[in-house]
Amino acid sequence: MNNLAVSYNELGRRQEAVELEEKVLEARKRILGDEHLNTLTSINNLAVSYNNLGRGQEAIELEEKAVEARKRILGDEHPDTLDSIGNLASSYSDLGREQEALELKKKTLEARKKILGDEHPDTLQSMINLAVSYSNLGRRQEAVELGEKASEAQRRILGDEHPVTLTSINNLASSYSDLGRRQEAIELEEKVLEASKRILGDEHPDTLRSMNNLARSYSDLGRVQEAVELEEKMLEAKKRILGDEHPNTLISIGNLAVSYNVLGRKQEAVELGEKALKVQKRILGDEHPDTLISINNLASSYSDLSRRQEAMKLKEKVLEASKRILGDEHLNTLILMGNLAVSYSVLGRKQEAVELGEKALKAQKRILGDEHPDTLLSISNLALFLSCQTKSKNRWRLKSLFKAKRGEEERKGEGGGCQS
Repeated sequence: MNNLAVSYNELGRRQEAVELEEKVLEARKRILGDEHLNTLTSINNLAVSYNNLGRGQEAIELEEKAVEARKRILGDEHPDTLDSIGNLASSYSDLGREQEALELKKKTLEARKKILGDEHPDTLQSMINLAVSYSNLGRRQEAVELGEKASEAQRRILGDEHPVTLTSINNLASSYSDLGRRQEAIELEEKVLEASKRILGDEHPDTLRSMNNLARSYSDLGRVQEAVELEEKMLEAKKRILGDEHPNTLISIGNLAVSYNVLGRKQEAVELGEKALKVQKRILGDEHPDTLISINNLASSYSDLSRRQEAMKLKEKVLEASKRILGDEHLNTLILMGNLAVSYSVLGRKQEAVELGEKALKAQKRILGDEHPDTLLSISNLALFLSCQTKSKNRWRLKSLFKAKRGEEERKGEGGGCQS
């Protein structure tokens, strides 16, 4: 039954996977007891499926129980305990509790260094996971240094073209991009893509992920047409392999819609965005994180077509949902707050724009620091909101939310202006 649940997850049938895993967990509790090791494994599996359905808080509650039980039964530094701690750290990160995630990842890394050694594959993976948290918190130089160290060790131990090494290089490329070293990022990503195609095949999930990373880097350097060509190719492969309505296929549809918008193919962007959103609502629900990302991006497309009132209503809806699900100070919530402030300013609701912009900026400064790119974007936009009283025409940047694997950068779009 558990293997069937895994298959359902791989096919995007996530609700069915959850229902099966809940049955397995209840049976194991009844037969083996709440703290049998197999029961704890089922708890972890169910938590992963809850995360896939956007039920992050429920996932965390399960994972916290599993961590405490494994610490008590196996000890703080048993490999299974460390795996559970790593899962919990990832869930904390997904809900914006990045500092807590960072502390757990540091402890995991230190324990693995002590037990397994500095260059054991699990130690190196912990190093990469910690680098991701550094990047999320704006500590990007530290992220690069840690990523370079892990990548160099993996190349030496596993080889330049081992799948784990290629994933590590992809993450390092994202860190380079975060630091503005985008040409270096592209060079790494092109090498990874070529190696993935040769070793794993053109349509392996890791190859498609590499293609996605490269497409985004092309877009960041203004090579949007090349990005679109990669995204279209990737979407066709996902449709053929996973089906038209698999969650990962829908993510690719949404990402392609954003790229069409950047290229000025605005009506096509809206049509694609609406198509993805309709299916996501039916399959994942109105408040799944993927659904909320699609709503945000569709709102931006509506704005670009001067459907500004519709855009504002969508942004208000997605912000309220994000607050409720992720919390008032999750990084995505703060981005959504800034985007809604832009809509308010465009529609002449300048005081509301300023108040919302100030609220987002205050939280970003406290959480991310004064020099994180998101903080700087909010400062720039707030300055424009304040200047709108005297200037009839200004432009600011909106931030599109992309469904991304860890280590990938979120892309930015442009739009807006003061309403005279």
